[in-house]
Amino acid sequence: MDAKKWQQVKALLQSALELAPEQWTGFLEENCPADAAMRDAVTSLLEAHADAKSFLETRPQPNESVASTVTDPTPAGASTPSTQIGPYRILEQLGEGGMGAVYLAEQTEPVRRRVALKIIKHGMDTKQVIARFEAERQALAMMDHPCVAKVFDAGSTEGGRPYFAMEYVQGVPITAHCDRQRLTTRERLELFQQVCDGVQHAHQKAIIHRDLKPSNVLVSYRDGKATPKIIDFGVAKAIEHRLTEKTLYTEMGVLIGTPEYMSPEQAEMTGQNVDTRTDVYSLGVMLYELLVGALPFDSRELREAGFDEIRRRIREDEPSKPSTRLSTLDGERSTESAKRRKTDPSTLRRLLSGDLDWITMRALEKDRARRYGSPNELAADIGRHLKHEPVLASPPSTIYRATRFVRRHRIGVAVAVAAFLLLVAFAVRERIQANRIAREAATAEQVSEFLVGLFEVSDPSEARGKSITAREILDKGAKEIDGTLADQPELQARLMTTMGDVYRKLGLYSQGETLLEQALETRRGLYGDDHPDTLRSMNSLADLYLEQGRYDEAEPLYLVTIETRKRVLGDDHPGTLSSMGNLALLLFRQGRYDEAEPLYLDTIEIQKRVLGDDHASTLGSMGNMASLYLDQGRYDEAEPLYLETLETQKRVLGDDHPDTLISMGNLANLYVDQGRYDEAEPLYLETLEIQKRVLGDDHPDTLISMGNLANLYNDQGRYDEAEPLYLETLETQKSVLGDDHPYRLTSTNNLANLYREQGRYDEAEPFYLETLETQERVLGDEHLNTLITVHNLACLYRDTDRLDEAGRGFERVQRFCDAKLRPEHGFSLANLDEHAKLLRRTGDDDGADRMEARAKAIREKQ
Repeated sequence: MDAKKWQQVKALLQSALELAPEQWTGFLEENCPADAAMRDAVTSLLEAHADAKSFLETRPQPNESVASTVTDPTPAGASTPSTQIGPYRILEQLGEGGMGAVYLAEQTEPVRRRVALKIIKHGMDTKQVIARFEAERQALAMMDHPCVAKVFDAGSTEGGRPYFAMEYVQGVPITAHCDRQRLTTRERLELFQQVCDGVQHAHQKAIIHRDLKPSNVLVSYRDGKATPKIIDFGVAKAIEHRLTEKTLYTEMGVLIGTPEYMSPEQAEMTGQNVDTRTDVYSLGVMLYELLVGALPFDSRELREAGFDEIRRRIREDEPSKPSTRLSTLDGERSTESAKRRKTDPSTLRRLLSGDLDWITMRALEKDRARRYGSPNELAADIGRHLKHEPVLASPPSTIYRATRFVRRHRIGVAVAVAAFLLLVAFAVRERIQANRIAREAATAEQVSEFLVGLFEVSDPSEARGKSITAREILDKGAKEIDGTLADQPELQARLMTTMGDVYRKLGLYSQGETLLEQALETRRGLYGDDHPDTLRSMNSLADLYLEQGRYDEAEPLYLVTIETRKRVLGDDHPGTLSSMGNLALLLFRQGRYDEAEPLYLDTIEIQKRVLGDDHASTLGSMGNMASLYLDQGRYDEAEPLYLETLETQKRVLGDDHPDTLISMGNLANLYVDQGRYDEAEPLYLETLEIQKRVLGDDHPDTLISMGNLANLYNDQGRYDEAEPLYLETLETQKSVLGDDHPYRLTSTNNLANLYREQGRYDEAEPFYLETLETQERVLGDEHLNTLITVHNLACLYRDTDRLDEAGRGFERVQRFCDAKLRPEHGFSLANLDEHAKLLRRTGDDDGADRMEARAKAIREKQ
């Protein structure tokens, strides 16, 4: 058999070994049906592979030639007989790959320890395999990293087969670990960053793994902390230097790696284009699987394809984005995938959309030049996402995608373009002038027809005696906009953005989201990312995400919008200022006060200079700044700013404007915090009455005012008035906003407070626990609202004599307050007061005295 044929045999063998034995026959019939000699050669090697299990798995007979055997009899109940190789006693087989088997062994000298022993399989000791195996041995010996398995020793059996002894990792594949522990998306990303760091270390040692996959990344516990370990550098390649005298510099025709995780350049099988970015691609597949719970390409479909088709798919087919792949899974599978990440399918899809889609798809770029250059770059972009900073990854441009399409279909595209240009040449001259004249008239006519069609719903024949609301007119427009304006995408996107904003202001978020996302996608396609209209749609969508409490999705949109608007429109443009103010509001709602305050101050200074003191945007920023002071307990700074804002809004906007009503409610909140109930209650009642009349009973702003009034009644001990108001608010919020919305969670927490203060502990505790679990998943462990629930639950534990649990809760809150809040913050002082009460009950009077003295000193300083 010539060299070329032999290379093909080896390639087929490598692929077949990744399949179950019962699939071998079908695989060979499909991939080499006309070459009996090649099929027979591969079959014989597969049979030798199957027979290899006899090596170290069956008791050797006296006439067999194997490594030296132990004279002790097999221990009772052992699954494999005891066999000695050098200083290692084989205990059991752990697994096997395409060229080596791994055994659990006990080292007897010079130290006693358990190791993983890897040995070349029987029938697989060709020069190429041995060269790769020795490369693995050398590569691992050069590494010293907590996420890379250590090599202790290396040698050969009496039969000449190389082996090495490495650190025995009692772990499970990273995907299995994450699913079993039900790690959140954030926790999976943080664990994955460690894997990237380990691979980066290998690259710094001039080693490429080339077969990264979950089964080669095991997670074990070290000092109580989950730590990933990268194993099996069996197909590693030296980048800069020769590993052994037997190293092969070319491996033409050999498909090295696992198809599902294999990079396009590996599928080329030239061996010349493999570099560190090959590992980045495999890391991208692993990241995809960790996020979605499924591979980019279905494993069964991929492996059932022919050998050449597998290579073609890897090289050419573009996988779906993670969020899209999740939505294509069947309902049961997507639900289970979300549960394993402590969320639901719709929330998981939202978490993946945006940054994580972009990061993953950049790692999976077919063109290596567009991929991350190193695992460190991939990990750094994940870090930016986790810290809510702009990521470097972004979707491929339309031009890039078109270029890729043309490269794959050159002949067809060339013919089509030629024909198209020929037709255009005849038509363009005649049409340019006519189109220019007709365009404006057609646009005006279509807008007119569309608006007239919307208001036909108020025709008596349509209304049938009912009064028609703005909501019904809006709903009709949303249904008809796709069909009526299908040939006017610019106008369609403009109306979608406007209608989406109206839906958001009505609190109808799901309807608004559909329109705003579609408008953004249309404008990106028409104008590109930097166009003012695209940026307006992007900002509107971020506003909607912010109102829904989807902060992780809103922040990157705001950051991109601000950076682009500053570059395109300038620092003083109203659009730039709007995005800056909204980002400051997002930071404030997340409790990131040190970041929000300077951004507000900068925004207000520019707004006053550019827009004027009475502009609605300036007043909105001033009101938000006052709320930030209120949240920090800075009442002397908050009250005059509230009063100034409210007075100006009443004069400029009117008493019943939504912004004016928000300021009235916020001023009442300040009075409640200061115990000025007689001033707060009439403000709440006036605000609520106007909101119900102007906005409706189920508008989010109305519901906030209802909850605030219930809080006031609760603070005054008016429980019979507070409870029904809480229940009504909570029920309406669930139906309008959904279970995970921060407003709903706050209302649930407040209702639990009422039950606790009445001594109804069995009713309060389930509400606290449900709220806390959802807040930790949706808002994070260090969000102010999350810690407020921890504090309230600690108070319940103290009141029910579960003092250890109460102490842990108060201490967790205090660590947060010390790190995130000013000492004079009302929440920080409240935690000191309640913690001191606990210490008194436990008999720690000294500790209670110190805590009370600390709180007193802070209050006196105020």
